[in-house]
Amino acid sequence: MFFGEDILAWLVLAIGGALAVGTVLALVRPPKEHESGDLNRPPMARSIVMIALGTIASIWGLASLFS
Repeated sequence: MFFGEDILAWLVLAIGGALAVGTVLALVRPPKEHESGDLNRPPMARSIVMIALGTIASIWGLASLFS
C-alpha cells in the first residue's frame, strides 16, 4: 500500500486526538472577542461528550497500532 498497512489506525489516532485536545483547549481558553450571537464558552455537556469520544478514538488508534 502507498501509505502503509496501518493508515486507518493513524487516521483514527490523529482525528481522535485533535477532537479531544481541541475541545479541551476551547474549554480552557475560550475566544476573547466574539461577534453577536456567538457563545462565550462552548456548552459543557457537548464538550465532555466530544472529549470522551476523542479520547476513546485515540486509545483505539493506539491499541490498533501496538497490536
